[in-house]
Amino acid sequence: MLKHPTLDLLGQLGLDGMAKAFADLAANDEAASLSHAEWLALLLDHEATYRNDRRLALRLWHAKLRHRAMPEDIDHRAARGLDRRLLDMLLKGEWIARHENCAIIGPTGIGKSWLACAIGHKACRDNRSVLYTRYRGSSMS
Repeated sequence: MLKHPTLDLLGQLGLDGMAKAFADLAANDEAASLSHAEWLALLLDHEATYRNDRRLALRLWHAKLRHRAMPEDIDHRAARGLDRRLLDMLLKGEWIARHENCAIIGPTGIGKSWLACAIGHKACRDNRSVLYTRYRGSSMS
């Protein structure tokens, strides 16, 4: 089977994940032992993963999160007064599906922005659109 026309066609069809997987499999000697169905399954899996990763990267870029915070990095031992059950509920995102708002308030320096970014990152991973903004208060004279 010719590799270059196949790779070219995959590229023309916008199947970049499959093209990369095809090139990787073709270069791997162990791949010769795979059946056609296994090859196809691997190609499709790589394409699906590639597309999901690109969508996540695009959602994170559009979210403009201030910090690279992830829910897995939340330190529950820190004395911030976090209710773990409330935080777990916020991370599940059901409140987003109900179109509710969330305001994180508290004293300066306890990690409100970081926590908001962690919640936003989880929402992006859950295929939700996010936009990080900060309330700067009103300047009334």
